[in-house]
Amino acid sequence: MSTVIEQPVEARLVAASPRMPSIPATLRYDREDPFAVRMTFPAPATLEGVDVCWTFSRELLAAGLHAAEGNGDVRVRPYGYDRTVLEFHAPEGTAVIHVRTGEIRRFLEATGDLVPTGLEHLQLDLDHDLAELIRDAC
Repeated sequence: MSTVIEQPVEARLVAASPRMPSIPATLRYDREDPFAVRMTFPAPATLEGVDVCWTFSRELLAAGLHAAEGNGDVRVRPYGYDRTVLEFHAPEGTAVIHVRTGEIRRFLEATGDLVPTGLEHLQLDLDHDLAELIRDAC
Protein backbone atom coordinates (compact mmCIF):
# COMPACT_ATOMS: atom_id res chain seq x y z
CA MET A 1 0.00 0.00 0.00
CA SER A 2 1.29 3.45 -0.90
CA THR A 3 2.20 5.80 1.91
CA VAL A 4 1.41 8.93 -0.14
CA ILE A 5 -1.85 10.24 -1.55
CA GLU A 6 -1.79 12.91 -4.25
CA GLN A 7 -4.95 14.33 -5.73
CA PRO A 8 -5.13 17.05 -8.37
CA VAL A 9 -7.85 19.61 -7.72
CA GLU A 10 -9.22 22.48 -9.74
CA ALA A 11 -8.81 25.68 -7.80
CA ARG A 12 -10.39 28.98 -8.77
CA LEU A 13 -8.46 32.08 -7.87
CA VAL A 14 -10.67 34.82 -6.47
CA ALA A 15 -9.68 38.05 -8.15
CA ALA A 16 -11.13 41.45 -8.91
CA SER A 17 -12.27 40.29 -12.36
CA PRO A 18 -15.72 38.71 -12.63
CA ARG A 19 -14.37 35.44 -14.08
CA MET A 20 -12.26 33.46 -11.66
CA PRO A 21 -9.44 31.74 -13.53
CA SER A 22 -8.89 28.03 -12.90
CA ILE A 23 -5.49 27.03 -11.67
CA PRO A 24 -4.21 23.51 -11.16
CA ALA A 25 -3.26 22.47 -7.66
CA THR A 26 -2.36 19.22 -5.95
CA LEU A 27 -3.32 18.07 -2.48
CA ARG A 28 -0.75 15.70 -0.97
CA TYR A 29 -0.73 13.58 2.17
CA ASP A 30 2.16 11.44 3.37
CA ARG A 31 1.75 8.86 6.11
CA GLU A 32 5.27 9.74 7.32
CA ASP A 33 3.99 13.23 8.24
CA PRO A 34 0.52 12.16 9.41
CA PHE A 35 -0.79 15.47 10.73
CA ALA A 36 0.04 17.53 7.62
CA VAL A 37 -1.49 18.20 4.22
CA ARG A 38 0.37 19.96 1.45
CA MET A 39 -1.21 21.99 -1.33
CA THR A 40 1.08 22.73 -4.25
CA PHE A 41 0.58 25.22 -7.04
CA PRO A 42 2.76 24.83 -10.17
CA ALA A 43 5.08 27.62 -11.33
CA PRO A 44 2.82 28.91 -14.15
CA ALA A 45 0.02 29.52 -11.63
CA THR A 46 2.11 31.64 -9.25
CA LEU A 47 3.26 35.25 -9.32
CA GLU A 48 6.83 34.24 -8.55
CA GLY A 49 7.02 31.74 -11.42
CA VAL A 50 8.11 28.91 -9.10
CA ASP A 51 6.22 26.03 -7.52
CA VAL A 52 4.57 27.12 -4.27
CA CYS A 53 3.71 24.62 -1.55
CA TRP A 54 1.66 25.36 1.55
CA THR A 55 1.65 22.95 4.50
CA PHE A 56 -1.18 22.92 7.01
CA SER A 57 -2.98 20.46 9.23
CA ARG A 58 -5.38 17.83 7.97
CA GLU A 59 -7.56 18.73 10.95
CA LEU A 60 -7.78 22.37 9.74
CA LEU A 61 -8.82 21.27 6.26
CA ALA A 62 -11.51 18.93 7.62
CA ALA A 63 -12.88 21.43 10.15
CA GLY A 64 -12.95 24.19 7.53
CA LEU A 65 -15.51 22.25 5.50
CA HIS A 66 -18.10 23.00 8.21
CA ALA A 67 -17.13 26.38 9.68
CA ALA A 68 -14.50 29.09 9.35
CA GLU A 69 -11.23 27.77 10.78
CA GLY A 70 -7.70 29.04 11.12
CA ASN A 71 -6.22 32.27 12.35
CA GLY A 72 -2.73 32.07 10.88
CA ASP A 73 -1.26 31.82 7.41
CA VAL A 74 -3.89 29.34 6.20
CA ARG A 75 -7.62 29.74 6.73
CA VAL A 76 -10.43 27.50 5.49
CA ARG A 77 -14.18 28.05 5.37
CA PRO A 78 -17.25 26.76 3.56
CA TYR A 79 -18.66 28.83 0.72
CA GLY A 80 -22.17 28.00 -0.39
CA TYR A 81 -23.29 24.46 -0.94
CA ASP A 82 -20.39 23.01 -2.91
CA ARG A 83 -17.33 25.20 -2.49
CA THR A 84 -14.64 25.62 0.13
CA VAL A 85 -12.48 28.73 0.41
CA LEU A 86 -8.81 28.46 1.27
CA GLU A 87 -6.93 31.65 2.11
CA PHE A 88 -3.14 31.70 2.03
CA HIS A 89 -1.59 34.70 3.80
CA ALA A 90 2.04 35.66 3.13
CA PRO A 91 4.06 38.87 3.42
CA GLU A 92 3.68 39.31 -0.36
CA GLY A 93 -0.11 39.23 -0.13
CA THR A 94 -3.10 36.96 0.22
CA ALA A 95 -4.33 34.36 -2.25
CA VAL A 96 -7.96 33.28 -1.96
CA ILE A 97 -9.07 30.19 -3.84
CA HIS A 98 -12.25 28.17 -4.18
CA VAL A 99 -12.13 24.37 -4.42
CA ARG A 100 -15.07 22.04 -4.87
CA THR A 101 -15.94 20.65 -1.47
CA GLY A 102 -16.50 17.18 -2.96
CA GLU A 103 -12.87 17.08 -4.14
CA ILE A 104 -11.65 17.92 -0.66
CA ARG A 105 -13.98 15.35 0.92
CA ARG A 106 -12.68 12.62 -1.43
CA PHE A 107 -9.12 13.56 -0.55
CA LEU A 108 -9.84 13.50 3.19
CA GLU A 109 -11.60 10.13 2.89
CA ALA A 110 -8.53 8.69 1.15
CA THR A 111 -6.23 10.08 3.84
CA GLY A 112 -8.53 8.62 6.50
CA ASP A 113 -8.28 5.21 4.85
CA LEU A 114 -4.50 5.50 4.96
CA VAL A 115 -4.26 6.94 8.50
CA PRO A 116 -7.52 7.13 10.48
CA THR A 117 -8.21 10.48 12.10
CA GLY A 118 -7.16 10.38 15.75
CA LEU A 119 -4.56 7.67 15.15
CA GLU A 120 -1.92 9.84 13.49
CA HIS A 121 0.39 9.50 16.50
CA LEU A 122 0.75 5.77 15.81
CA GLN A 123 2.61 6.61 12.58
CA LEU A 124 5.32 8.50 14.42
CA ASP A 125 8.56 6.86 15.53
CA LEU A 126 9.45 9.20 18.36
CA ASP A 127 12.48 7.16 19.45
CA HIS A 128 13.96 7.38 15.95
CA ASP A 129 13.17 11.09 15.65
CA LEU A 130 14.71 11.83 19.04
CA ALA A 131 17.83 9.85 18.11
CA GLU A 132 18.11 11.89 14.89
CA LEU A 133 17.85 15.15 16.82
CA ILE A 134 20.51 14.07 19.29
CA ARG A 135 22.77 12.83 16.49
CA ASP A 136 22.45 16.14 14.64
CA ALA A 137 23.20 18.10 17.82
CA CYS A 138 26.56 16.39 18.38
